[in-house]
Amino acid sequence: MAAGGGRHRLRWLRSGQLGEPVDYVMGGPVSLSGQILPLVGVALGAVGSFLVSSLNDRARWRREQSVRWDGRRLDAYAEYIHVVKELAGRYQSIAAGRGLVTGPAPLELTAEVLTELGVAEARRSALGETCELLGDTDTNTASKTLNHCLWRLEHLARGVPTEVEQPWDHAYLEFRDAQRRYLECARASLGVTGPVNRDVAWPSAWRPLSRSSRAE
Repeated sequence: MAAGGGRHRLRWLRSGQLGEPVDYVMGGPVSLSGQILPLVGVALGAVGSFLVSSLNDRARWRREQSVRWDGRRLDAYAEYIHVVKELAGRYQSIAAGRGLVTGPAPLELTAEVLTELGVAEARRSALGETCELLGDTDTNTASKTLNHCLWRLEHLARGVPTEVEQPWDHAYLEFRDAQRRYLECARASLGVTGPVNRDVAWPSAWRPLSRSSRAE
């Protein structure tokens, strides 16, 4: 070895040909490729670890966002349908007061009642807009149909004339179908599978007597 070097570069003869440069370190030969390959492996491992970590972080962020928005959608859907049911119940009571349907709590359409209905309708409209921002296309479309059926009940209850007359019972059945459809779409948008419920027969002994039965 030459003084001050500690390392000599030599060429090995292999089969009569010049070999690649070889370093002598600590008394043993180490090729340049032998030095580079471990570094490449370390670099690739670092890149792989970074990619896996980034993908995991991104997937976790998406899950957190999904849970966050699902919670907001659930609140908006629930508040909207509650107001719709409240309005439908008030309209049914008003219809009972006008003799359109038999109801347990007939309600007279006074100025105070009109004011309360106006406040509830304004709330329904605001909640409907919130649902449109958060809901998917099917749920928003179902809410439009439900609104139309609700307004139909309002017109019948208040005696607002329309081009086509319709019995209250038929209009209320259409409202219930639209309500069921909305719930199905809302559940689907929240990832809840299966039907809303199964049909359960109401025991005949528990049903209220009809007017004719009471008269007898």
